Amino acid sequence: MFFDDTTYDLIARGTILTAIGIVYVIALTRIVGLRSFSKMTNFDFVITVASGTVLAGMGRATDWQGFAQAAVVMFALFAVQLVIAKVRKKSETFEETIQNDPVLLMIDGRFCTEAMSKTRVSRSDIIAKLRESNTMSFDEVRAVVLETTGDISVMHGPNLDPAILEGVDDVRDPSPELQKP
Repeated sequence: MFFDDTTYDLIARGTILTAIGIVYVIALTRIVGLRSFSKMTNFDFVITVASGTVLAGMGRATDWQGFAQAAVVMFALFAVQLVIAKVRKKSETFEETIQNDPVLLMIDGRFCTEAMSKTRVSRSDIIAKLRESNTMSFDEVRAVVLETTGDISVMHGPNLDPAILEGVDDVRDPSPELQKP
């Protein structure tokens, strides 16, 4: 592709094609916007992972046709993400169809065991996130939410505005007591 010598060609291809691919991804990101790698929704996360895979494919291309095909795939990923983001913004039905709801895992220092079971999140997973957020006591925890991207958000402090939990699935059974820590 660049040199007759296989070793030099491998090094040149890997370096040059990866650099061109990165510049191309930056250009697409500038055109489409920062949302491209935001991870705000589960779909954004899938696009981010797929983009990394396609970029790696660009760097491993053995000829210009393979590189061009990977560039077209990258363009298609960005285009599909842009279209889906616009449709999601305009249609609540579409939004509800493709988007998972966040789930409440802990409220007011107590574990929501039914939600934890449903989402397959363990007590130790939540405790690790509490440590990451510098929570010193279960009493500080107002809510822990499994977000649509798989991230876990920890809200702690003196009080919690109920609007913060808007749209969060609360699968607690209202009759039994929540599990104490």
